[in-house]
Amino acid sequence: MAAAAKNDLLVITDSDVLVKPDFLMEVVTPFNDPEVGASTCLYVGAAPGMGIWAHLEGLGMSVEMAAGVMVVDMLEGMRFTLGPAMIVRKSALDACGGFERLGHYYADDFKLGNLVAESGRRVVLSTHVIDHCIVHNSFRRNFSHQLNWMKSTRFSRPSGHFGTVLTFAMPYGLLGAIVAWVLGMPVLGLSLLSLAYVSRVAQSVMVGGWVVGDRDAYRLAWLYPLRDLLGFVLWVASYTSREVGWRDDWYRLEEGGLMVLVQPRPASSPQAPADTDAATPTAVADRYS
Repeated sequence: MAAAAKNDLLVITDSDVLVKPDFLMEVVTPFNDPEVGASTCLYVGAAPGMGIWAHLEGLGMSVEMAAGVMVVDMLEGMRFTLGPAMIVRKSALDACGGFERLGHYYADDFKLGNLVAESGRRVVLSTHVIDHCIVHNSFRRNFSHQLNWMKSTRFSRPSGHFGTVLTFAMPYGLLGAIVAWVLGMPVLGLSLLSLAYVSRVAQSVMVGGWVVGDRDAYRLAWLYPLRDLLGFVLWVASYTSREVGWRDDWYRLEEGGLMVLVQPRPASSPQAPADTDAATPTAVADRYS
């Protein structure tokens, strides 16, 4: 498709996203600047009619992910793109080696923006926010999906991923409460735990609700501290293995996020995806229509 495209701007989205009518108009605006080579969007984790685990994953997208991306943008500028929506100049993509160069990376979305930034072009975080539809409803599927991407970030941005441990609050609140209780200071322990809880509720309201526009981030703000705790568990688990699943195949992640096939799917096995964040368009349309 890239080879057949006649114009210079390529717009790439996952199949499990919903966009607003002005999506194209807004995401191409940064390209009025000739120095811009790519842009990308924040997204709301949309889980209408889904269970608690889907809502927790959605809160992670709307709050935890969004906060992390905005901090990176403020501190060092965007040097990556986010898979749900990416816009890139065809000329910038060709200068980086084309899509063929991305095929061996698990986080090909991250690598696309990274290569564009390394080539000297700017990567811009658009002000347009899209909906990323959660399609997994069970704890196992949600946890597995998020763990794979935590592992991917560990290899794509190793220093940034390691520093993520400082962005959680509930684990430290719980630790402080336990230590204070053991030392005979239960009021101090309760205060530390309460402070951690309130800070996460405030983060959900301010980042997910106010900045990203996720109504669930307001409605379920009281639940976000649980998501914060789950995020810490996922972060710890991301250091326990370097293997990730994609559909029914298993890969080992190497430096920079390169994939090495470990266990291919048997030829006789069914083709249904076991773990992928790209749901079929039909499945998304059925759930969100």
